[in-house]
Amino acid sequence: MSTAEETDGDRAPWAEVTPEAARRLLVAAVDAFAERGYHATTTRDIAGRAGMSPAALYIHYKTKEELLHRISRIGHDRALAVLEVAADGDGTAAERLAEAVRSFVRWHAEQHTTARVVQYELDALGEGHRAEIVGLRRSTEAVVRRIIDEGVEAGEFDVPDVPGTALAVLSLCIDVARWFNARGSRTPDEVGEFYAGLVLRMVGAKR
Repeated sequence: MSTAEETDGDRAPWAEVTPEAARRLLVAAVDAFAERGYHATTTRDIAGRAGMSPAALYIHYKTKEELLHRISRIGHDRALAVLEVAADGDGTAAERLAEAVRSFVRWHAEQHTTARVVQYELDALGEGHRAEIVGLRRSTEAVVRRIIDEGVEAGEFDVPDVPGTALAVLSLCIDVARWFNARGSRTPDEVGEFYAGLVLRMVGAKR
């Protein structure tokens, strides 16, 4: 599946990127970075995939790194929003943690091409952009940690190391983007449900 075929609910995953030429270049960059890696991809590769000239890229993006930052910022914002909706929903801590994992895993499966770039090309960002994205990652971790903390306080979970467990949960979910195959035996929903069960067992959720 290419980035152009991925969906985000009822809209294209990059609908907020305008004008259309800028969106086409960004989609082409995601596909190229996912396939070849950031450092092995040239601006000529990106422009060619978008059906545009290399010079056209610089009208919308000053550098290749600016393209990666835009991709990473949007992707991290979307992933964080998915977790926040689940964390702030109704239900027990166990129910909210399960929903957070289902949603987070489903996003990484449905958007696996995009997610591979978002999650695994962090070190290619410049210092300032990298610090910004690291801040978003810390916010993401804090959401999961908050749910687990609330579960421990309510007596629902048995977790001696909350920060370490939150990090393990996120690592487990994020890795889905690395191996998920849209033509595989499990759908994103099925993988999300399976991982939700795994995580509830990790935290010792009381049944």
